[in-house]
Amino acid sequence: MEPRINLMTSEIGLKIGKRLANISTVLEQSSLPKGLQELVSLRCSQINGCAWCVDLHTKEGAAAGESAVRLHQVAVWRESAVFSDAERAALALAEEGTRLADAHHGVSDETWEQVGKHYDEEAAVALVCLVSLVNAANRLGVVLRQPGGGYEVGMFSGLTG
Repeated sequence: MEPRINLMTSEIGLKIGKRLANISTVLEQSSLPKGLQELVSLRCSQINGCAWCVDLHTKEGAAAGESAVRLHQVAVWRESAVFSDAERAALALAEEGTRLADAHHGVSDETWEQVGKHYDEEAAVALVCLVSLVNAANRLGVVLRQPGGGYEVGMFSGLTG
C-alpha cells in the first residue's frame, strides 16, 4: 500500500506534525508512565485500524520496557490477567473515548469513577489528552493510508520545535 501523501514533505503537514510532537512531549513529561502511554495509544490505534500507529506504539512500548505478552494482550485486555486495575481503567477510558460513535454516551460514569480511583486530576487530564491526540493521529494515518512496518524507535524525536 502506498501512502496518499507524505505529511513530512508537505509544508502544512510538517507544521502540524511538529505541533503534535510538541503535545507528545508534554504528555511524556506527565506522571503517566511511558509504558502505560504506549499501551493506551496502541489500543486506540488498534480500534481505529491505523497500521502506522500500531507499528509505532508496539515498538515504542517495547522500547519503554513493555513485554511482548502485554503488547499482544492489550487487544484483549478485559480477558487478560497481565494488567493492573489502574491500567484497566486507562484502557477502558481509551476504548470508550475512541468509540464515541459506537457508544453514544461517551465515557461512562463507571469508567470515569475507576479513572478517578487510580489517577489524580493532572494524570486524568494527561490520559484524556493522550486518547484525543492518538485518535487525531490515527485519523491522519488511516485517511492518508500510512502503511505499518517502517517505524523505527525514536524517529520523530527531533521533530519538536
